[in-house]
Amino acid sequence: MRDILDQVIKWWDAGDTFGLATVVQTFSSAPREPGAAMAVSSAGEVVGSVSGGCVEGAVYELAGEVCASGQPVLQRYGVSDDTAFSVGLTCGGIIDILVEPVSAGRFPELGEIAAAVRAGEPVAVATVVAGPGAIGSRRVIWRAGREPAASGTLGAGDRLDQAVDDDARGMLAQGLTGVRRYGPEGQRRRDDLSVFVQSFAPPPRMLVFGAIDFAAAVARVGAFLGYRVTVCDARPVFATKARFPDADEVVTDWPHRYLARTVTDDRTVICVLTHDPKFDVPVLQVALRAPAAYIGAMGSRRTHEDRLARLREAGMTEDELARLRSPIGLDLGARTPEETAVAIAAELIQLRWGGTGRPLTVTGGRIHHG
Repeated sequence: MRDILDQVIKWWDAGDTFGLATVVQTFSSAPREPGAAMAVSSAGEVVGSVSGGCVEGAVYELAGEVCASGQPVLQRYGVSDDTAFSVGLTCGGIIDILVEPVSAGRFPELGEIAAAVRAGEPVAVATVVAGPGAIGSRRVIWRAGREPAASGTLGAGDRLDQAVDDDARGMLAQGLTGVRRYGPEGQRRRDDLSVFVQSFAPPPRMLVFGAIDFAAAVARVGAFLGYRVTVCDARPVFATKARFPDADEVVTDWPHRYLARTVTDDRTVICVLTHDPKFDVPVLQVALRAPAAYIGAMGSRRTHEDRLARLREAGMTEDELARLRSPIGLDLGARTPEETAVAIAAELIQLRWGGTGRPLTVTGGRIHHG
């Protein structure tokens, strides 16, 4: 929903009632992940996508019906081994989509949620999608320290609300979105009640060190993939916003000094593109001892071996060095900055979802991992 939030807030502000369709659960080879959303205005305008085109027509019709009836609906689309549904996914997967009417009266917190997302503040929305409770009952869980800490109720009592609050905060910390199941008193590992928790965690960070032409291309593809991108270089003549328009921020500082004072987590991507020992060795000493999803460094194989020797001399252990992806990126034969950025992006996607990195034409089984 993050991708369409700006548009739906315009409808919400204007007093429109629109249909909001959200992917809440997927099975097998589904084209979109939980949280993907599509909205249909009262005038028939459409934003977003829930399946890459397979079921959008049917969801469009259902959104109109839901707005007319005022009742949310959980609809399953796809084909399983023994059941054919009215509309199928060409990939053979199955998706559950919650379609609900949304307006300022029905969802009064949406404006605050949008403001929090824009400000990079974590917030989660928990919605009942199946079970004995009212489908569409909603609870918003705000960031720690905010009052109130949560608003709304899932309709089955305080114990359920509290259990969902605890789980939602844990999911927010990991940037996870998905369905959790509970008993009527909030018992976990029960199937009485299904609750979809959508996490609006701040976007993961991409830290790019080295203000070179390759960094501009990496910043561009990083922004495209949804990262909050920072470019850092010690040389003020090169570290300028004009040279890196796609970066969220450009910092003039020594890379190792900037990274040492920057909070990273298990979603952070660090790309060291300086291939100059006086810059990359100190920053890698910090990076390889900090939380991160990915640490890559640019350079030839010869540069890589020299870099490893320098890092060992500086006291880095073999376990720490094993975290380094160098030379950076997948072997695509990339030459230009743009091609190199694609190779780096390909490696990030491969590591996130567990792909093989091989052509799909020579592999079998599921296309979508995870």
